[in-house]
Amino acid sequence: MHTPVDISAVQVAGRLAGRRILVTGAASGIGHAVATLFGAAGARVAALDRQRPTALPADAIGLEADVTDEAAVECAVAEACAALGGIDGVVNAAGIANTDWADQVSLADWRRVLDVNLTGSFIVCRACLPHLRDAGGGTIVNFASGQGLSPFKQRSAYAASKAGVISMSRSLAMEWAPLVRVNTVCPGAVDTPMVRGGYSPEVLREQVGPRYALGRIGEPHEIALAALYLSSAESSFVTGIVLAVDGGRSYH
Repeated sequence: MHTPVDISAVQVAGRLAGRRILVTGAASGIGHAVATLFGAAGARVAALDRQRPTALPADAIGLEADVTDEAAVECAVAEACAALGGIDGVVNAAGIANTDWADQVSLADWRRVLDVNLTGSFIVCRACLPHLRDAGGGTIVNFASGQGLSPFKQRSAYAASKAGVISMSRSLAMEWAPLVRVNTVCPGAVDTPMVRGGYSPEVLREQVGPRYALGRIGEPHEIALAALYLSSAESSFVTGIVLAVDGGRSYH
């Protein structure tokens, strides 16, 4: 079984030197891993969440906004630009889940999942676009999910929202080229508070992990490394792709 990479052994210093990147969902999970890794890679990070994130890289700034609130997002983006001197990149990692059966999920819950995961990502992308253009170009990485590619039962709202993120990102990649590259990352199950909230450690280890070709679920920093690649000059000829970082779950 492939074990998670030791992030301390990965050479990331300087890979995002001089970049100014807004990360949403940065208080925990994948978003926090992205903010931490990007800081180590030399980026100046603006970390946004519903509650102002803490435990951030030394020169990062924390921002507070609900991604479904367009006015609040625009204010937070303006604050990030003022603090960082502009924005060169965006990573949309804010998201929520729902595991209700389709005939039982309330419309309020359905709409909330779509609002946060899909509309929230769109609001952030659109609010950042003028600043990316002012910077002469930039990158956007939107987080979808393996559920957006090959959904399970009890994931109707979540899968619909993540499939929407995939299609939205592809459309934006065409609309906003050549100045802005837009790509999507689709993680499988990852050891985050959101996933742990739905499964016991024993179920994750003994039932969920074996469903993956690599025999385990992912770690947040493994997903963050994919976002690092797509935000760096190493992916300068890459836009509109959907990168499954799921231990082989999408085909296993």
